[in-house]
Amino acid sequence: MNIDKAIEVNLKNSEQRRIAEIKSLSYLERLERLMIIIEVSYTLRIVNSIPFKNNKSSK
Repeated sequence: MNIDKAIEVNLKNSEQRRIAEIKSLSYLERLERLMIIIEVSYTLRIVNSIPFKNNKSSK
């Protein structure tokens, strides 16, 4: 049970650090990070929709 509590506390600390880091950024830095996330998300969506050919050689 103590391990679960320690993990929960660690996750909360990590979340608080991330929130503090984001709050310390300027508006433009936040916007830049958001645009990167959107671009990566869009790229992953496109890649996942590309059908892959079967690599078996046909005779």
